[in-house]
Amino acid sequence: MTRHRLLMTGALVLIFLYLSPYYILGEDTRVRIHDNLDSNVVWYKLMADTHTLFGGLHSVIPNMMNGVPRNSLGSEFDIGLILYVLFKPFMAYTLNQTFMRFAAFFGMYLLLKRHLFKKGEEALVIGTALCYAFLPFWPSGGLSIAGLPLALYAFLNFRANQQTKWDWLIICFIPFYSSFILSFCFFIGCMGIWWLVEALKKRKWHIPWLSALIIMTMLYLAINYRVIYEMFIQDRFLSHREEFSRGTLNTLEMIGRAVIYFVIGQTHVIRLTEFIVLPTILVALYLGYIYKKKVDLLWWIFGLCGLFSFLIAAYYWQGTWTLEKSFPIIRSFNFGRIHFLEPVLWYIGFALALFIIKTTCRNGRLVSTLLLISQIVLLFSFNEQWKYTYYHFPTYREFYSPALFQEIKKYIGQPPSTYRVISIGIHPAIAAYNGFYTLDGYVPSYPLKYKHEFRRIISPELKKNDRLRHYFDDWGSRCYIFVDELGQHYMYRHKTIRHLQLNIKALQEMGGKYVLSAVRIANAKENHLVMQKKFTRPSSPWTIYLYKIR
Repeated sequence: MTRHRLLMTGALVLIFLYLSPYYILGEDTRVRIHDNLDSNVVWYKLMADTHTLFGGLHSVIPNMMNGVPRNSLGSEFDIGLILYVLFKPFMAYTLNQTFMRFAAFFGMYLLLKRHLFKKGEEALVIGTALCYAFLPFWPSGGLSIAGLPLALYAFLNFRANQQTKWDWLIICFIPFYSSFILSFCFFIGCMGIWWLVEALKKRKWHIPWLSALIIMTMLYLAINYRVIYEMFIQDRFLSHREEFSRGTLNTLEMIGRAVIYFVIGQTHVIRLTEFIVLPTILVALYLGYIYKKKVDLLWWIFGLCGLFSFLIAAYYWQGTWTLEKSFPIIRSFNFGRIHFLEPVLWYIGFALALFIIKTTCRNGRLVSTLLLISQIVLLFSFNEQWKYTYYHFPTYREFYSPALFQEIKKYIGQPPSTYRVISIGIHPAIAAYNGFYTLDGYVPSYPLKYKHEFRRIISPELKKNDRLRHYFDDWGSRCYIFVDELGQHYMYRHKTIRHLQLNIKALQEMGGKYVLSAVRIANAKENHLVMQKKFTRPSSPWTIYLYKIR
């Protein structure tokens, strides 16, 4: 067996080991909750359960918030969503994780091997590709970050006039498995600027490259027709996003946040570059300066990462939002998401830095190898099962606790569509996953009118807590029953609240009949709530108090 084949086999074995908890433990695996189990997984399951995947432009998903617009929850042409129609939710989740890892690995491998290290360097190329495959990608992003190296590989082939049918296939496939809004609108924009600069510089239109950009853009626009219709065509729909006001940082705070984003990253763009990758790049830049080596590409990558980190921080800067009235798109389009392009840049930079250290330092081969292995070990240890076991998060099955909520549903004894529930101290996604019709929920876009109606319910609690008030009024995508005594925490166990104040009349007017509470409500009678039963199960981490609204 050749050295290359041995390294490639070892890398693939490690990827299978990384994925093994999903296949061995199944629903007893621990996975990410934030912006995952509390949202996307439930949206996709509901569309599969209600057969609304191909719903019309004016259709709604009735199970959440008295009817969430179908247009708000993604395209029916999204492969990540289609998986939930074809398979049970956890199997769909597992397959999505599998596809992301292998796309990330082979994309980075092809990119580095073809365009950066054409001869040799098998260990460096395969090791860096393995690092990228082990990144803790946001699960519902599909190839939004995982597929960036593959897309860049294809476009560099177009730029070099070396494109094949496989490159055309790549640019046509990726739009069906990634987000235009989160990352690829910025990727295409950057490629477009690059194309324009070269066209002006060489005074020659690069038609294949331009054609690839146009085709990919048109595919994204066609696939995301629902978003386009909702934002620019539908005049009867006014989204809660119209009240977005995210400019909370003063200048000093904005600079501090930019540094944090540059060093650590953001919750949807976790890179784990602060411990090994960033110091390695800094050392390589220093070596380039000392030994007069040409490291222009590494400087460009380093600078772009800094610029993108600054832009995401600038989106939350008070100065940016003073322009909101002149430029309303600031409310609905987060330009700071260009930050999603950073992971691919950081790991290309890491590969370049390792090569510089290897070819410059005494014992450079050993040092670069140890650095690469250390980063692989670090990333491997951050797989979902290990990470969330360390933080004592519930498993997938425990989080949704289907047996417990089926027992509650059976106790109520009415068709779920005939009553509405709210959740306190627990994510409303759990109730929705288990077939309840919820007034609360977490979605990217819903009617502004509904936000105002729902706010009446929690208005007494918002008056007690400025942080919660700003969180709901200035954002509001989490349309939750916020409680001053609970704050912004949604997984309570063994707690009692004593001063709950809800507008029960408003709750009843919206159809509310029951409260599913993970905390005991000491002053239930004052809120016209009647305790029905306490539900527990050994297999569930939740204790649910069922209250009926008088």
